[in-house]
Amino acid sequence: MKFYLIDDDRNILNILKLIITTRNLGTVCGTSLSGCDALEDVRLLAPDIIIVDLLMADMDGITFVRKADEFLSETAFIMLSQVSSKDMIGSAYEAGVEYFIQKPVNSVEVENVIAKVSRQLSMQRTIQKMQNIFMDEMSSNSPEPERTTSSAAASRTVLTNILQRLGISGDIGSRDIVMAVEYLLEHDGQINDMTLGELCGRFSDSPKSMEQRIRRAANTGMVNLAHLGIEDYGNDIFTEYSNTLYNFEQVRREMDYIRGKSDRHGNVKIKNFLNALVVYSQNQ
Repeated sequence: MKFYLIDDDRNILNILKLIITTRNLGTVCGTSLSGCDALEDVRLLAPDIIIVDLLMADMDGITFVRKADEFLSETAFIMLSQVSSKDMIGSAYEAGVEYFIQKPVNSVEVENVIAKVSRQLSMQRTIQKMQNIFMDEMSSNSPEPERTTSSAAASRTVLTNILQRLGISGDIGSRDIVMAVEYLLEHDGQINDMTLGELCGRFSDSPKSMEQRIRRAANTGMVNLAHLGIEDYGNDIFTEYSNTLYNFEQVRREMDYIRGKSDRHGNVKIKNFLNALVVYSQNQ
């Protein structure tokens, strides 16, 4: 991972750079004491992760993130802050910040936060890559490799744990989700080249009912995530799955609906949801 660091305190930059390099968390491709100057650098360097201070003289961190996010769609942002205001933290998340690191900087916290963001970023990129590539094996005449019993059991465990964390493991639709994901795993593919109805029709006499159950369960999971986000923006379940299984903008819309700020619910892209579960299950 390539890091770019922004803080108007040179000592903080030196500490962060030391932690990243000595703990083999990645490489620091650049640093800046100014948010304005950093905008030009990051446009050229395209770092994977930017760590930026919230309070700076020339440009605050939230403004920087909003501006940088316009041309760095695949970059993750971590914010340094001594501020604990929920409103300001909420504004930072809405701008595109992934995590906060509290000042004064602690090496253990820095390493833990960076590890989480790196893992999440890698997962997002893997999911995106798999969603953009049609699986040639799906249309190939060559025999499909069989999954071992141990591999299938491990995938089932990962899948069940995720559904539990979303609070939908007891939902009737969760069984349908498991069935659909395991079918995709066994056929070494994603759902890109078929509709959800066609997928459900592979092993159900009532594909429409199964599809509706899957949609309801996935939507319930998003609602549960939205409630977690309202209670705690830093919740690990919220920060990970709202950016992988779901689209963060849609989760945020659901949060606004729950708060009474909007009359529109968030929308769940079921194909993306199932494809992400496939990736999680393959990387157990």
